[in-house]
Amino acid sequence: MTSSPYKPVLTAQQLADFFVEAFPGQNSGAVQFVRVDPGVVELRQTPDETMLRPGGIVSGPTQMAIADRAAYAVILAHIGIVPMAVTSNLNMSFLRALPAKPFFAGAQLIKLGRRLATVDVRIWSDDPAILAAQSTVTYAIPAET
Repeated sequence: MTSSPYKPVLTAQQLADFFVEAFPGQNSGAVQFVRVDPGVVELRQTPDETMLRPGGIVSGPTQMAIADRAAYAVILAHIGIVPMAVTSNLNMSFLRALPAKPFFAGAQLIKLGRRLATVDVRIWSDDPAILAAQSTVTYAIPAET
């Protein structure tokens, strides 16, 4: 793995605090910020019964939500708190069933520009080499005012 040219400016705790404040009522405590490293953020989600589909697997919308959250988090970790950065594209590939147990989302910056950021997000349960889903997410970053 090559080193990232991107250096974080926020800690995992600062990100967690922002998400709780910015998204009240969204059970932000169920998502843990596992690590923030150069170019990377990793989240851990413990699913509850509202996140499951028939068959006892984590639903697609739940996986898309954590992919979006992970992408937003890795961007903010590297540019600071910019609440109005917004998703402009999210492409999701579901690769295998995700069992109803804690799972992870690893977000890695592909490109961090002044106005757009592109992020690769990978979702897994037990082994990061065995992916349940992969997403490419683009965020629009507002111009400085």
